[in-house]
Amino acid sequence: MISKQQQKYIQSLHNKKYRTEYGQFLVEGEKGISELLHSDYQIIQIYITEEFAQKLPTHKNLMVAPVTQIESVSTYKSNASGIAVVQQKRFEVPENFQGRILILDGLRDPGNLGTIIRLADWYGIEHLICSEDTVEFYNPKVISSTMGSFTRVKPYYLDIHSFMEKYPHPILGADLEGQNVHKWDFPKNMALVIGSESHGISAETERQLTDKVNIPRIGKAESLNAAMATGIILDNMFREI
Repeated sequence: MISKQQQKYIQSLHNKKYRTEYGQFLVEGEKGISELLHSDYQIIQIYITEEFAQKLPTHKNLMVAPVTQIESVSTYKSNASGIAVVQQKRFEVPENFQGRILILDGLRDPGNLGTIIRLADWYGIEHLICSEDTVEFYNPKVISSTMGSFTRVKPYYLDIHSFMEKYPHPILGADLEGQNVHKWDFPKNMALVIGSESHGISAETERQLTDKVNIPRIGKAESLNAAMATGIILDNMFREI
């Protein structure tokens, strides 16, 4: 059972203000919780159904609760598995970044960020440099959209323009005037900039790009969302594998 006090606390974590104040966030659903249990995140409490409990390893902070209670505190309309309260991590920015990284410039849609985190995990990209106006990493919709990949990707929220000034490797962005992404030779050490859904890469960020690529349009679709464009570019970036 989930007490009324616990229910109130979980529901408060739907709100960014309280996630920031308490330094905790929610993980919902079977896939996210399963991945969480194999990560080094500190789990405060997990509330799961009896059926889901039979599929999981034992955990000291695991509590069985009715589906109706779990759904009443979930951000999902339907959550038949469970919900976990988890301690947020604070990531220290490395002095040097090796390999390929992503820079997110004003990305605001939680679903897009979650999908980009999942893509980064698929292609083995560990580091996300996020502008300070990028949607919060611990937003419940972001976490759910990652399907557990949030446990393996590290976000750093900072002034991306100061970061880009000091970054020693090529910085690539998507632009209609750029070179064909399917013919581009991607360096081993580089950053890929992803702009916002509505405005793309900001003018200040664009001035700091060293290279631009274009995704050729063959059909008549007006545009691609940020996550779709990221997936296409990443697939080309790693095509030599």
